[in-house]
Amino acid sequence: MTGAAIEADGLGMKYRGRGGGWALRDCSFRLPAGRVCALVGPNGAGKSTLLGLAAGLLRPVEGTLRVLGSSPAEARSRVAFVAQDKPLYPQLTVAETLWAGAELNPRTWDQDTAARITEPLPADAKVHTLSGGERTRLALALALGKRPELLLLDEPMADLDPLSRHQLMGRLMAEAAERSTTIVMSSHVLTELEGSCDYLLLVDDGRIRLGGETDDLLAAHALLTGPAADLAPHTVVESRTTGRQLTALVRKEGPVDTSAWETTDPSLEELLLAHLRSPGAPALLTPSAHAPTRRAASAA
Repeated sequence: MTGAAIEADGLGMKYRGRGGGWALRDCSFRLPAGRVCALVGPNGAGKSTLLGLAAGLLRPVEGTLRVLGSSPAEARSRVAFVAQDKPLYPQLTVAETLWAGAELNPRTWDQDTAARITEPLPADAKVHTLSGGERTRLALALALGKRPELLLLDEPMADLDPLSRHQLMGRLMAEAAERSTTIVMSSHVLTELEGSCDYLLLVDDGRIRLGGETDDLLAAHALLTGPAADLAPHTVVESRTTGRQLTALVRKEGPVDTSAWETTDPSLEELLLAHLRSPGAPALLTPSAHAPTRRAASAA
C-alpha cells in the first residue's frame, strides 16, 4: 500500500471544559500507509484528541487533516476506532453485537475474524455482564471484523490480562501483515510497543516531538557514558552526572568519539522516557513523517 494513511498540517484543537486550552496546536506530521504506529505521550498531551479527529468524531478548529486521502468524514467507512471507554450497547448479547457489526458493514464484514476474537465469550452473554477485558475483546472483534484500512486504538490493552494481551496483539500484527492494515495504537505500556510497532509518533504539548520509523529514530540517538566533558557537536536530550561519570542520551550530529565515550544503542523505552523527561529537546521527524505544508502545496 502506498500513500499516506494520515496527514496533518497545522492541526489545532481546543479542549472542552478545560478553560479553552489547546489539546493540539500547530500539529503537523505524515503517517505512511501500511505501518504499525505507536502513539505515545503523557496524559493530556493530545493523543485521544488526535485519534478522535482521525476517526471523524471531532472537527479541528484550525489546520487540515487528511485520512486515507480524504476528509475524515469521507473516510469513515474505511476506518475503525476503538476508544478508551469501549462504547457498546449494554443490553445486546455478544452474538447480537456481532450481528449489528455485520449489518452495518455488509460489504466488508469478516465474520470468521470477529468470531475468532470473541471465541472465549458466551454468545448469549449480555454486554453489561462482561468484564472490562471481555468488553475490550468484543470491541476489537467489531473493529477487526470491519476489515478497516486504518485501525485506530486508544489504550486498547489496558484492561486485559497478560495472556489475552499477548494473543490479541498477535492478532493485530497478523491483520497488519495479511491486509496491510495501518494501525495507530496509543499506549502507556512502552515495552508492549517495542516489539510490535515499526513507526512512532510522540505527542507532547499538542505537537509531534518525535515522528518516523522506529529503527531510524533509534539509530539517530546514542547513550554515551564517560568522563564529564563537552558533548559537542551532539544534541543532548538528557544527561546526568554521577561523580566524574556522565551518562547522556544524545542525538548524533556526526561520528561519536569512541576513544572518549562508551557508546550503546538506546532501547525504545529509554529513548521515549528521555524525551518525555526533557520537553525542551528539539523535535525530530524523519523524512517520511514530514507532511507537505499548505504553503508548499499552494506553491506547487
